Amino acid sequence: MRIEKRQIMVPGQVTGPACLTGYLLDSISVNPDKLRPAVIVLPGGGYIRRSDRESEPVALQFMSMGCHGFVLDYSVDPNRFPTSLRELAEAVAVIREHGAEWKVDTNRIIACGFSAAGHLACSLGVFWNRDLVWKAIKRAPEEVRPDGLILNYPVITSGEFKHAGSVLSLLGQEATKEDIEAVSLERFVTEHMPKTFLWHTYTDASVPLENSLLLADAMRKHHVNFELHVYPAGVHGLSLANEETAGSNEAFLEPSCQSWISLAKTWISNF
Repeated sequence: MRIEKRQIMVPGQVTGPACLTGYLLDSISVNPDKLRPAVIVLPGGGYIRRSDRESEPVALQFMSMGCHGFVLDYSVDPNRFPTSLRELAEAVAVIREHGAEWKVDTNRIIACGFSAAGHLACSLGVFWNRDLVWKAIKRAPEEVRPDGLILNYPVITSGEFKHAGSVLSLLGQEATKEDIEAVSLERFVTEHMPKTFLWHTYTDASVPLENSLLLADAMRKHHVNFELHVYPAGVHGLSLANEETAGSNEAFLEPSCQSWISLAKTWISNF
């Protein structure tokens, strides 16, 4: 394994550049030219912080499944929309342009977001072809488009079932009704959205299940390929739901939800 780091600089940053860390699997002698999927892990935290439980441990888990793992330390409050969205777009483009060097399958670059960072990943999924994103960072739309999304108990809507704290941190106190509606992602799904894997728990008390259901309904209506799993129980923020990411907090240890990562592995292999 080798580690690559890149600073990500985009217009609008008020707290310095974001950082993209790549955990790259070494080539093996029996298949030295093998190209691997790249999964960009986006830790949640309500757009006010980034959870370490949803960061490197997840990237390493994807590495164990034969993917290159990346972690994007994107900008949070006081940075405002669309700063972190542009950072993610630039991260996708950087990985794509280093595809040959890093042995990345540039047709399998996947954004994997947790909670509020699920909103970030999904934002790129629905807005990748808008000049709000690509033009500002001097890229072409096809350079910044993710090939797939993995959304883990994501924040999606800014309507009835919103996570109010995430919306506030993303937009700030001065946000208008129009600003708030503009980040309710279920409203912007089109047939150009990448294929998506998402999961949620029925008992999530922080980000209601309706966030995933609203997105799934919109994807279905626009013929976007998706896979949705709803687990019957589990608190918000489970990450891998195992001992590694639960630490000393048993609330984050939920064996019934641990299967999501193996299901995601199968989903990636079927690209």
